[in-house]
Amino acid sequence: MRRNIYQALMMTVLTIVFLVIVYSAVIFGAAQMAPNHGKGRVIEKNGKIIGFTNVGQSFTVDKYFYSRPSAVNYNAAGSGGSNKGPSNPEYLKQVQARIDTFIVHNPTIKKSQIPVEMVTASGSGLDPHISPESALIQIPRISKIRNISEDKIKKLVEERIEYPYLGFLGTHMINVLELNVALDELKN
Repeated sequence: MRRNIYQALMMTVLTIVFLVIVYSAVIFGAAQMAPNHGKGRVIEKNGKIIGFTNVGQSFTVDKYFYSRPSAVNYNAAGSGGSNKGPSNPEYLKQVQARIDTFIVHNPTIKKSQIPVEMVTASGSGLDPHISPESALIQIPRISKIRNISEDKIKKLVEERIEYPYLGFLGTHMINVLELNVALDELKN
């Protein structure tokens, strides 16, 4: 009996040492080799931090590309989804409100053209990316407000597309913060 207790305690101590100390040190070390030492990429403008590229932000002003909705109001301290299923009446009402709002701000778009990601939150509620399709359908609104040709904005969008890793892992996506910063720098 004593032998079993001793073995169990030793295994517990070794597991704690490995998972708490060794594993954490390896992950921390790997992060230090990454750009910006694992803190994500910070975007600054005039010496002021305007955002981090790895956390979604709310963009609701019509002169910018809208980001994906967030179930946690873009609070990185508490990421998570809504946990409401597709048959939940409250959820359906929320999605319909998002569709209606999107159409009001993008009157040239039909309901059937709106990508699902523009009216539903991601699993974390902090997705900083949208698909190229989601960016492209917003171009007419932004072009009209900013008085910049649609072709010029489309070229900007196409330049910002991030391709899947190794050509097949993931999807095509665009970081909304980076796109909006580039949009502000775009000249007529």
